[in-house]
Amino acid sequence: MNIVEVISKELNIHAWQTETVMRLLDEGNTIPFIARYRKEATGGLDDGKLRDLETRLTYLKGLEERRTAILASVEEQGKLTDALKKEIEEAATLTRLEDLYLPFRPKRRTRAMIAKEKGLEPLAGFLKKHPEASAQQEASRYVDPGKGIPDPETAIRMAEDIIAEELSEDAKMRAWIREKTVRSGLLTSKRAVNRAGSVPAARDRESVYENYYDYAESIGKIPGHRILALNRGEKEKYLSVGIEAPAEEILSYMENRTRAGSSPYLKDAVRDAYKRLIAPSVETQIRRELTEKAEDGAMKVFAGNLAQLLMQPPIDGKTVLGWDPAFRTGCKLAVVDETGKVLATDVIYPTAPHEKIRESEETLHRLCEKYGIDLISLGNGTASRESEKVIADFIRKEHSSLKYVIVNEAGASVYSAGKLAAEEFPSLDVGLRSAASIARRLQDPLAELVKIDPCAIGVGQYQHDMDQARLSKTLQAVVEDCVNRAGVDLNTASAPLLSYISGITRSTAENIVSYREANGRFVQRRDLKKVKGLGPKAFEQCAGFLRIRGGKEILDMTGIHPESYEAARALLKELGFTGEDIAEGRTRGIASAAAKRGIPQLASATGLGEYTLRDVIRELEKPGRDPRREIAPPILRSDILRMEDLTPGMELQGTVRNIVDFGAFVDIGVHQDGLVHISELADGFVKHPLDVVKVGDIVKVKVLSADPSRKRISLTMKL
Repeated sequence: MNIVEVISKELNIHAWQTETVMRLLDEGNTIPFIARYRKEATGGLDDGKLRDLETRLTYLKGLEERRTAILASVEEQGKLTDALKKEIEEAATLTRLEDLYLPFRPKRRTRAMIAKEKGLEPLAGFLKKHPEASAQQEASRYVDPGKGIPDPETAIRMAEDIIAEELSEDAKMRAWIREKTVRSGLLTSKRAVNRAGSVPAARDRESVYENYYDYAESIGKIPGHRILALNRGEKEKYLSVGIEAPAEEILSYMENRTRAGSSPYLKDAVRDAYKRLIAPSVETQIRRELTEKAEDGAMKVFAGNLAQLLMQPPIDGKTVLGWDPAFRTGCKLAVVDETGKVLATDVIYPTAPHEKIRESEETLHRLCEKYGIDLISLGNGTASRESEKVIADFIRKEHSSLKYVIVNEAGASVYSAGKLAAEEFPSLDVGLRSAASIARRLQDPLAELVKIDPCAIGVGQYQHDMDQARLSKTLQAVVEDCVNRAGVDLNTASAPLLSYISGITRSTAENIVSYREANGRFVQRRDLKKVKGLGPKAFEQCAGFLRIRGGKEILDMTGIHPESYEAARALLKELGFTGEDIAEGRTRGIASAAAKRGIPQLASATGLGEYTLRDVIRELEKPGRDPRREIAPPILRSDILRMEDLTPGMELQGTVRNIVDFGAFVDIGVHQDGLVHISELADGFVKHPLDVVKVGDIVKVKVLSADPSRKRISLTMKL
């Protein structure tokens, strides 16, 4: 197999692009670095395409390793014919490879093996070659009570076991049956019952799986989210899930292929091969492939949601009160200044069972007066709704300019109980650390959320039902891409944030922070070379993503890589600008000036490729720009709307909180997110919600219905 040709065709890119990326990866370059600073080499492939290429490359390399191992195993057995070798070498998937290897795979003792040991292989051959002849007379020759063959019928039955196993190991037959099952079969589910045939007591009640108690859908058409729902229902023992294949068509095909004719013995062997050996195996394979495909789709949604959450715009220059809501243990508060430093902490008890409203309001008043709090960042966990009412009532009574935002607190408790939080806040207990994190994730979502395992952030669908290793790897890549896309301030970034920068390991990140603490702030990027463990290759990979503001080198505040500094200065000179213009913000017109001169001419004058030149111009146009600023900030609230206040036709503004295959959940300020079904996202056909909305989008919606008893709100974006 030619890996370059396969990847190029699948990703619709040129072979030279694939070869270049493979070489760059082998040289130790990271995806963010290749995507940002090697565009000329790759023809401008973005990080998404590069990630797809890397994933496919890993799969195909694994396929080649498996192919080599199978060829060696079959050859060692002395059974590698030229025809089989050709088939193995041409196999394009692991499934096909394993089908071909099945007859040669070492296996535990089977019924067919036992029959062969008893010398019945010749009888099996006779039955295949003489399907219409009388088998009884031939079988009588093999009767041997000492071997456990008391009569001809037993001999025939055991010979059938040999035939059945041979049929089950026919790679072409298995491929046809698998394809036919996928094309014409149904995925079914029933309400699970125990061995006695009754519903277990624990499951004898309403559940979210009621719609699947008697369910069937075409295997080829069932959407991924339903596959994952069925898997979970099966795992939780609410459902019994299986595949209903076109068995009679399959058996007819097998009988024709084996020329069973009127031979009851061959027909019995065919039925046994399918029912006992092929069907269960094919069902397992198909369900595994369906699950993997569904997981791939869900992971893409999860990754997209996470990226949008991480890239939410920071809120600068605000003193924030982080509020971690709770009932019995009280609401934990943490006042955080505009730099993220914790100024004060407290615990109040405004919710049940304490309901100390007046005392809580006095504490809030004192904290607001003393620290000049601008915003309250309220976690959306337990007691959030009750806490929101306290906050809204307090704002009304105080006639204050204070605003509040409800933030997704997923992962805050995981972080607050971890080693990193203990190091950051050694004097605070777990609840107060969580309140500080909730405040900081409003100030700078990216910087705070990178401290949490991406799998714990919870902006996906059926995340706990997926392959956790694959999910973790996918989400780690998302965080890495987002951090490098935004860039980080070298003099303020934490070690966890720095560790996601291209070329920087966890230990190197800690060394950077230690160097900063010992020697003061960095004044130029090249000082990074003095950090222990950060060699030339690491510097090349990371330098462009690290920003220094107010340093010796003005270009250090931009995303321009040091390797392009001389060319950038040449560009400035060509267009009549200086370094001082960058510092004073007078380069806003550089893009139009460059367009007038012409990109090809400037590329020739500066020695930059056109991709890199355009990036340099973009950076000089808005030096130190943060791409997150281009997204709408979160909605700031001062009052609450109750679910009972909603009426059909009411138009509201909300924030997209989560996206799933069947729609988007929107926060409209009533504590319960409303669902905009995929059919209500736009007037035209929508293939997937991510084509229309992203997590964090501010959208206008209209209420279709609200059911407080079931906590369900239906919304539409068709205004």
